[in-house]
Amino acid sequence: MQIGVFSVSDITTDPTTGRTPTENERIKASVAIAKKVEEIGMDVYAIGEHHNRPFFSSSPTTTLAYIAAQTERIILSTATTLITTNDPVKIAEDFAMLQHLADGRVDLVLGRGNTAPVYPWFGKNIQDGVELAIENYSLLRKLWDEDTVNWSGKFRTPLQNFTSTPRPLDGVAPFVWHGSIRTPQIAEVAAYFGDGFFANNIFWPKEHYQQLISLYRERYEHYGHGKADQAIVGLGGQFFMRKNSQDAVKEFRPYFDNAPVYGHGPSLEDFTSQTPLTVGSPQEVIEKTLTFREYFGDYQRQLFLIDHAGLPLKTVLEQLDLFGEEVLPVLRKEYAALKPAHVPEPPTHANRVAAALAAQEQPAKDAEKSAVQA
Repeated sequence: MQIGVFSVSDITTDPTTGRTPTENERIKASVAIAKKVEEIGMDVYAIGEHHNRPFFSSSPTTTLAYIAAQTERIILSTATTLITTNDPVKIAEDFAMLQHLADGRVDLVLGRGNTAPVYPWFGKNIQDGVELAIENYSLLRKLWDEDTVNWSGKFRTPLQNFTSTPRPLDGVAPFVWHGSIRTPQIAEVAAYFGDGFFANNIFWPKEHYQQLISLYRERYEHYGHGKADQAIVGLGGQFFMRKNSQDAVKEFRPYFDNAPVYGHGPSLEDFTSQTPLTVGSPQEVIEKTLTFREYFGDYQRQLFLIDHAGLPLKTVLEQLDLFGEEVLPVLRKEYAALKPAHVPEPPTHANRVAAALAAQEQPAKDAEKSAVQA
C-alpha cells in the first residue's frame, strides 16, 4: 500500500486569526509538506491543478520538479491534471521530462476539472468535457507509446510524423490514474486502458464511491486486464488528529465551519459520520481508514488531504509527525496482513519496467518451450 498526502492548493483565511497566507507562503508550504511526507516515511505527495482563485497550483509539474530535487524516495504525483484543457502534447512532454528529473518517481491523476470558467479560458467548451477527456487521453497514450505519431481528431489540429520529447524514461510512460467523483465514462476509460482509478473519497458518502469503483472493477475484468479485485484503485481521505479526541474536535471545528467547500453546511458531527473525514485521536483515524477496504475492496494507494481550510503550516506539520509516529506503522502492518497474494502491488516505475522487460522476453521463452516439446 502506498500512503501519502494530496493537496488541493487552496489559499484560505485562518478563521482563528483572521490571517490569509500569501501565494508565496502557500507555495513554499507545499514544498515543506512534501519534504515532511518523505521524512516520516510516507510514499506519495500529490498536488492539484487549478487556474482560478482561491487556489495557487497552476503548474504542478514545476512544483513537483522543485520537490524532486529536494527528495530522494517519495513518488510525486498530481491530485488532478486537467486532461480536458491541457494540450496532450504538453502533458506528454512535461511528465516525461519530470520522469527523467525525478528518476522515475512520477505518476499522475487525470481529471476533467469541475470549474466551468476554466474551459473557455483555454478555448474549450465544458459541454465537450467527456469527449475532450476521451480524445485527449487516447492521443496522450499514443504520444507516450509510439515514437512517431500520425493523428487527427475533433478538438485539436492533426499531428504528422510527430515525436514528443523527451521519450518516457526506460521506455515506460508514467502510470496514469483517472480521477472522477461522478462520471462513469471516466471509470470506463480507466478500465479500458488498464489504468488506475482514483476516487477522492472526500465529500460524499461511501455508497457514492462504491458505485464508481465497482463499475471500474467490473469493466477492468471485462477488458481482460485481470480479475475485478486486481484492478488498481486509489482513495482519498482526510483527518485532523490530536492525542485526545476532544482536543481535535475543539481545535478543528472553526476550520471546518468556515471551510470554503463544506463550511456553513452540515455540522462537523454529521459530516464525520457520513463521509471519510476523521476528527479525533490517532486510533480513530486508524479504525476509520481500515474500514475503507471493507467498502471498496483491496486497493493500492491511500492519500490524505490535510493542508486545507486555512490550517497553518505548523499545524499541518504537527499532524504529519503524529501520523508518522502513531498511525503509519499500524496501517502498514494491517494492510500487509490483509492483502491477498493475488492482488497487485502498487504501481512504481521499477516494477513497471520489470513487467515490460518480462513481457518482451516472454515470446522467446514460449518459442524455446515449444521447441523443447517438439
